[in-house]
Amino acid sequence: MTEHMFNSIYQAFDSSAKKHSQKNALIYLGEKFTYKRLETYIDQLARALYQLGMRKQDRAIIYLPHCPEWVITWLALQKLGVVVIPVTHFYGPKDLHYIANDSGAETIFCTDTNFGYITKVLDDTPLKRVIVNSIIDFLPWWKKVIGFIYDKIPSGKYKLGENIFSLQQLLKTNAPTFPNIDIDPKDIAQTLYTGGTTGFPKGVPIPNRLFLESTYEQRNSREGLIPRGKDVVIQGAPLYHILGQAVGIGALFSGDTLVLLPKMGLDAIFQHIAIYKATSFFGTPTLYRMILEHERLNKYDLSSLIYNFSGGDVLPKEVAKRWLKKFGKPIYEGYGATETCGGVALIPAGEPYPEGSVGKILSFQKIKIVDGETLEEVPAGEAGELLVSSDYMVSGYWNKPEETAGHFIELDGRLWYRTGDIVRLQDGCWLFFLDRSVDVIKHKGYRVAASKIDAVLQEHPAVVASCTVGVPDEMVGERIKAFVVVRQDIKGISSAELIKWCKDKLATYEVPQYIEFRDMLPKSKVGKLLRRELRSEERRKNEAS
Repeated sequence: MTEHMFNSIYQAFDSSAKKHSQKNALIYLGEKFTYKRLETYIDQLARALYQLGMRKQDRAIIYLPHCPEWVITWLALQKLGVVVIPVTHFYGPKDLHYIANDSGAETIFCTDTNFGYITKVLDDTPLKRVIVNSIIDFLPWWKKVIGFIYDKIPSGKYKLGENIFSLQQLLKTNAPTFPNIDIDPKDIAQTLYTGGTTGFPKGVPIPNRLFLESTYEQRNSREGLIPRGKDVVIQGAPLYHILGQAVGIGALFSGDTLVLLPKMGLDAIFQHIAIYKATSFFGTPTLYRMILEHERLNKYDLSSLIYNFSGGDVLPKEVAKRWLKKFGKPIYEGYGATETCGGVALIPAGEPYPEGSVGKILSFQKIKIVDGETLEEVPAGEAGELLVSSDYMVSGYWNKPEETAGHFIELDGRLWYRTGDIVRLQDGCWLFFLDRSVDVIKHKGYRVAASKIDAVLQEHPAVVASCTVGVPDEMVGERIKAFVVVRQDIKGISSAELIKWCKDKLATYEVPQYIEFRDMLPKSKVGKLLRRELRSEERRKNEAS
């Protein structure tokens, strides 16, 4: 039985763990976890959480950095059938407050370093159970001592009490077994929050089978280079992101080894590749460019890498060529979205493919390329908006009926997701990405909502209107530029002042790098802001320079 035939995510992991029980599943700061050891921790935690009252389709937030506890917690919750909500551990109280209330989660897993943020939102959210750990809990005592001596270990304060538990204590609890939990392939496994065209992140509920289909196809794409059970994968993208999960967690369904880094510093990545003879690496185009330009790159032996995968944005040709010249191995690309649970198209490793393609359409995904206005299919080979469908697809956004209606449509008796991306298809299978939805900016691998930035700018008393766009940039994917109209009676307002205004209200990666003042902004006859015109204008400037 292959991974995509299992009903649940935990079944897929359990099968792999039993088959590869003595192999290393995880490596973290030198500490190794066999599949047997990992499975034991997962079972212990699942029993303890069940004893605390957690049940199927409850919701729980994972608010942790990369560490073994992240993986153990995620899989223990899958075993219980709990809907997992993974979020970045960099979230502050404002974002945490929104996610907790929007998702309805009653349990949150955190570290001692971000526990303080949770205390600020507990009274105004559904959260009623907090489980805390330290990122060094699994390290031997001598490594902890060295870390503290050299001040390499971040730490924070927390106090256990009613409904505040230590994860390590739960792992030591001799909780009884619980009844078998029947999980249907269509049951929601997790909800991933993604940016988009609105000011608030949208929850994308992902069914068990869809996740398994995606991870299976992702692993299958490199099987020609690395047989299942033989791969050593460096975690190169966040575990709260679908790219990080499809490759990273997906490795555990095939008996491969996953190497986790608490921080994604380039020297640390290089060291781990060299020490553990990593064979697969994945990340965003920005990360690949940073690697190529790192001044100490030549001091490390990265020759063990066989498979390199880029996702999250379009890989610049220049980066791909430099990588191939430097290492003698290509970077393989793919195309997907959180709403499609990752891959829609992937380039199969070792197979010839047309230059510029982002991959071959995956077997479980169905696509249409349509006219964005009429939704009529365009002639073969012509450009149009990409629609995606599958048997176990995401059916809409969590708690967002208006957003769902705008992005999920019925056509020909099937539900389709409107990507908003402009693509073309060659030879019936090879996908070429041409342009993205005008309202989403890809900056350093993040999906930034242009309308969210506009909303913040328009809160400034001097601003009448604004329009934010992404400007192509080889270093970061797209730079963020805002066009602003100010009140006629306001004098002396500067771009620096507006950027500071944004810094106080937006995440670092959402702040515009440039602001240009205009007397007016382009609009359609019905008054709709023509964001695409400004993007085209910026592209023409870049091409002319």
